[in-house]
Amino acid sequence: MGRQRHRTAVTKVNHQPAGPVPSPTRSAAPFTRGERLERRALGLPPGEPAPPNFLERHGKGRGALPRKAIRAPKALNEAPQYGSAFSRGLRLDLPGGITQLLLSGTASIGPHGETLYPGDFRAQCWRTYRNLTELLASEGATWRDVVRTTCYLRDIDRDYDEFNRIRDEFYAALGLDPFPASTGIQARLCRSDLLIEIEAVALFPT
Repeated sequence: MGRQRHRTAVTKVNHQPAGPVPSPTRSAAPFTRGERLERRALGLPPGEPAPPNFLERHGKGRGALPRKAIRAPKALNEAPQYGSAFSRGLRLDLPGGITQLLLSGTASIGPHGETLYPGDFRAQCWRTYRNLTELLASEGATWRDVVRTTCYLRDIDRDYDEFNRIRDEFYAALGLDPFPASTGIQARLCRSDLLIEIEAVALFPT
């Protein structure tokens, strides 16, 4: 494959991901009038936290696509271990023998949930790619199966050129042609010491 210069569509936003989700048993401030109205419309108790599985009946009545959480515990821990209600990724087995992997925003996180390489943008890039690679491999996928990435940089003006050099080297080493579709976004990431986060989507025959 000839050397290609890979550029990404770039967007700047002021994006702050949601913080940890409170446990239903944890005390919280009283619900506002607006909260009570919207909670009631969702079928939740308007004035108190809902217990686990309270809305389970809403998923009854039709079959859901087969799905499973994607994990790579030797590389990074599970988000609920530090109070965030999301999976590192989901595997969906679609009709027609196609599997889709949806990888959540992944950063330079270690196996105990710690931020690795604070202040070292390049090292955080490589660790992010390592974590994504491990998540893909856990379901038998590779970067050749990745069709789209979304790349969030804390300071896109300062770090984008360096990020692009690292991504170019990584993709060239993998022999990817064509590259995945991609969008770059400036964002306030969920931790002040994280400098980059990447989401990925992969598709491959089951």
